[in-house]
Amino acid sequence: MALSREDVAGIADYARIALTDAELDEMTAYMNDAVALLEPIRQYDLDGVEPTFHPIGDLSNVMGADVADDPRALPIDVALSNAGASRDRYFRVPSILGAEGGDR
Repeated sequence: MALSREDVAGIADYARIALTDAELDEMTAYMNDAVALLEPIRQYDLDGVEPTFHPIGDLSNVMGADVADDPRALPIDVALSNAGASRDRYFRVPSILGAEGGDR
């Protein structure tokens, strides 16, 4: 199932990539080579195998709960001791929004 020059032009247009005629020919050959590399996968018997949209299936949250680990918790004064600037319990950093963003 080779990609045509028109297929690749459509993909490039969708991706908002401008290609010259020479680049379009080169990209068509390149993409067909890439698709050919996947051909061995098509040889597997996949009847009855449900498609997945994530490599780990239904796994949706791999993050642990956001709770303090009391035995290892760093006291706030120690955490802020090397800070360039701090206010109350927080690190102060330069604003990335400029003067309009205000002092955070």
